[in-house]
Amino acid sequence: MALLYDATLCIGCKQCEQACAEQNKLRYDQKTAAETVQSDHKYTVVLTKGDKFMRRLCMNCQDPACASVCPVGALRKTAAGPVIYEEDRCMGCRYCMVACPFSVPKYEWGKTLPKVRKCTMCPDRVLAGRPTACAEACPTGATSYGERDDLIAEARKRLRDNPASYINRIYGVNEVGGTSVLLLSSVPVEEFGYPVALPTEPMPVLTYRALSHIPDLVTVGTVLLGGIWWITNRRSEVAEAEKNESDIDKDKKEK
Repeated sequence: MALLYDATLCIGCKQCEQACAEQNKLRYDQKTAAETVQSDHKYTVVLTKGDKFMRRLCMNCQDPACASVCPVGALRKTAAGPVIYEEDRCMGCRYCMVACPFSVPKYEWGKTLPKVRKCTMCPDRVLAGRPTACAEACPTGATSYGERDDLIAEARKRLRDNPASYINRIYGVNEVGGTSVLLLSSVPVEEFGYPVALPTEPMPVLTYRALSHIPDLVTVGTVLLGGIWWITNRRSEVAEAEKNESDIDKDKKEK
């Protein structure tokens, strides 16, 4: 399952923000509504530039980097789509914050027993066959919920039917192997802080490729260091032998 956010349909009402807060039992008041960054108490934000809007939320990647680096399995991708967080497992290493290409996970720095917080795409609602809270609350259909393939087909149809209304790109189809949140917009998404210089392969695959060479490097390094030790040690042995021979020759001459 996935979400499709069509920025051209958004009116900036922020009902998605409020629904997200209620779903996750977070505070939502005028002060929170005015905040324009994702945080440990605001999982999604609606950004405004002139008459244009954009949502920021966890992309719930198909093959999430945050889950791949978590040493205790506190984060994991579910078959239904959401990337969930099991806080009882979390040890607070914050590797997920470093690994996420979208800078989504946030840490509760102000709490005695802090945890990592992010949008988890309403996994309880998804399992129950219901739309996410944000999609259900959206009055204009700017955020819609459904099967990922169906949403991609719908996004492509909108691009075909109204090419002048959109940038010709469905953000999230290929980025980092694909995400469970897809974006359509009339302006480049990077204007709202989304990274665009991303690989099309999943981040864990790239990490694995780098790590897979470590045994080879260790072997080569061991051989190289062993060779250096042998040469250095051999030089010492030769120098010692030459010294001994010199001493013997000296003794013979003296005799």
